[in-house]
Amino acid sequence: MSPVPALPSERLHTACDPSTFGVASTAELSDTDTSQLHPRAVEAVRLALDIRDGGYNLFVLGEAGSGRHALISHLLAAERGHGPAAADWCYVWNFSHPSRPSILRLPCGRGAGFRDHMQRFVEELIPAIGAVFESDDYRARIGALQEEAKQREEEALRALGDEARRLGVALLRTPHGFAFMPMKGEDDTLSKEEFDQLPEARQQELGEHIKVLRDRMQQLMSEFPRWRRELQKQVREAGQDALGTTVGHMIDELKARHADLPAVLEHLDAVHRDVIASGESLRAAPHADEDSEGVTYSGTISVQRYQVNLLVENPATGARPLVYEDHPTLQNLVGRIDHVVHMGTLVSNFTLIRAGALHRANGGFLVLDALKLLSQPYAWEGLKRALMADKVRIESLAELVGVTGTVQLEPEPVPLELKIVLVGERMLYYLLSQLDPEFPALFKINADLDSEIERTAESSARYARLIATLARRQGLRPLSAAALARLIEHAARLAGDAERLSTRIRPLDDRMHEAAHFAAAAGSALIEREHVEAALEAHHRRNERIGRQYLDAILRGQMLVDTSGSHIGQVNGLAVVQLGESSFAHPVRITATVRVGEGEIVDIEREVHLAGPIHSKGVLILSSFLAARFGWMMPLSLKASLVFEQSYGGVEGDSASLAELAALLSALARTPLRQSIAVTGSVNQYGAVQPVGGINEKIEGFFALCTARGLDGAQGVLIPRANVCNLMLHADVVEAVRAGQFHVWAVADIDEALELLTGLPAGAPGEDGTMAEGSVGQRALSGLQKLARMRREAGRRAGGASGAARREGEARAPEDSPENSAGKDPAG
Repeated sequence: MSPVPALPSERLHTACDPSTFGVASTAELSDTDTSQLHPRAVEAVRLALDIRDGGYNLFVLGEAGSGRHALISHLLAAERGHGPAAADWCYVWNFSHPSRPSILRLPCGRGAGFRDHMQRFVEELIPAIGAVFESDDYRARIGALQEEAKQREEEALRALGDEARRLGVALLRTPHGFAFMPMKGEDDTLSKEEFDQLPEARQQELGEHIKVLRDRMQQLMSEFPRWRRELQKQVREAGQDALGTTVGHMIDELKARHADLPAVLEHLDAVHRDVIASGESLRAAPHADEDSEGVTYSGTISVQRYQVNLLVENPATGARPLVYEDHPTLQNLVGRIDHVVHMGTLVSNFTLIRAGALHRANGGFLVLDALKLLSQPYAWEGLKRALMADKVRIESLAELVGVTGTVQLEPEPVPLELKIVLVGERMLYYLLSQLDPEFPALFKINADLDSEIERTAESSARYARLIATLARRQGLRPLSAAALARLIEHAARLAGDAERLSTRIRPLDDRMHEAAHFAAAAGSALIEREHVEAALEAHHRRNERIGRQYLDAILRGQMLVDTSGSHIGQVNGLAVVQLGESSFAHPVRITATVRVGEGEIVDIEREVHLAGPIHSKGVLILSSFLAARFGWMMPLSLKASLVFEQSYGGVEGDSASLAELAALLSALARTPLRQSIAVTGSVNQYGAVQPVGGINEKIEGFFALCTARGLDGAQGVLIPRANVCNLMLHADVVEAVRAGQFHVWAVADIDEALELLTGLPAGAPGEDGTMAEGSVGQRALSGLQKLARMRREAGRRAGGASGAARREGEARAPEDSPENSAGKDPAG
């Protein structure tokens, strides 16, 4: 089998031809949006919006930077003009239960008018009341009632006095009240001495009269409070009669303005009744331009209770609300009740009720970030309660944790009818589906955005229009066709696939802004390809610090990696490091040693708990490969050790299993491997090479080291053949390959990899199990046979030594036995 040829430079980077766009710049391209990239997700979104039934809320799945929010904004903005108009919501005073404010639903655009009308009513009410109670007619009527009551009392006292006088007793008014005294003559009373000189019969008679009169006085005194209460009632009725006409006119004007709203008419009737019932006591209330928020809900008489708290106002056009809540705490979702300090006490009233995002989005759409929502205490549970009950009840955290003991406002819940759109990572959706049994019933539709799309001429044209749209919307310079092509090539690099384009718009948008900066600095009217290249290079440079540290450590000899010569049981693997928005790769030495054993391969990384489960699985697959290729010929008698040299962190993934297998076979065959070649790829139990991730970064990482040491034309990277479609290498790598200074080989199995690494035939076993003489496979088989012989010889030696020891012991037993010792002198 001849060695696998290196890939030509044309297969290392799939360029985008600017001429395919048919334009000179993006100024000639029409607008489009991100929905063109996600037809399947858009279909799911439209289904969720069309179904009005409960539970058909939407969860948008996608990677950060994929334009999830922009897509949802575009689709929901177009949907706002369809469907029933959202209502205005108002809280008003509940005259039956002041601690439970009532909610009023009004047509969109009507809430502000109702609020303003009631505000003017409150402002006009106090002057109107003052005018009523200060009018001459009212004062005359009250004066007449008071005079009538006064005369009634005086007539009662006069009648009692006249009766007393007929009995010879005088009714006297003293500072301490009324008193009865015996009389002498017409106008004088008896002194005590004069009373004592009267006959005893007369004394008794006068005493009886005085006792009866006192009882009559006591009875009369008990009637006075009742008469005065009657007077107060008559005064109130007079005030109500006086207010009735004036306030009735004001209420009738309000009713005429809102005659088509039965709920408002009912509330106005309640206001009318309350004003009439409250009467003159309203005159002592604060005026509308004073601190109305100081009024508590606990029953304080105030005209401010006739105001309206406009909780939610929607436009009269009927456009449905679209709300983005960036900080979805419980209070920001379900609303809150504010408090003010009044005489050292926190008080509240219905005018201090504040709307939450659910109130503002009611009748429309509420968009929430799933991770932010789940990060807020009680917010997720509060949202679910509202959705399951189809109503929003204002809850406070203090109430939920049970730390409040004061009387709280209990506003009437607001009926809820809206679409919730959660935007989050795929893992969040899957975790909620698995761990929250209520989640699937509340979010029945998921819109899963594609991470990448197929790269075709048609999709590239759509992608170009999207880039042009983004540039226009953000006021950037137009891009030339060459710059546009370079950004599309970068989109393929972001996808890690020459045949795909990444749907992550944010990185492209960022590079486009940076390219616009370089274009402005150069005074160019267009963003050219060199400006995009400058932006990409600047991004690479500001993220290369740690990658440079690895490279410097290798160049200084602190990390041992060879790029020339050959070595037994040693190969260059490639490790990818993901840091933030960038990733890089660096070579790492992988070594293998073998010795006599029982067919065990020791993964040193796993033994010290640095290896992840996938890496450990890859090492176990190597054991299966050795057993499948050599184990049926003889028992495997080796013990091998594999390790990533100078690796002090965790190791995960199976992309190094091809390099590990090559190092292991090299150690068995005692055949050196070329250190000028780095290896990546995973293998299965049959030795077939499987694709891995980060292929571009891995090639460029080894290329950077070889370039720093000097390219000699023998260096290169060995990759899985299935990864050729992923190649979107940097221009300097492509140029080096074109010049023959660097190479990229694509292999399908371990045998092709061994031939490249050793320069020898791989020696795959034939049907009879034999392998070509001098091949790597035949040498590895010889090594295994040698280890098997060594194990057998070691076993025979161990067995012979054991037999000799037993025979020697049997020979000594008669001499040392107890019966031979009997009768011996202990001393001698």
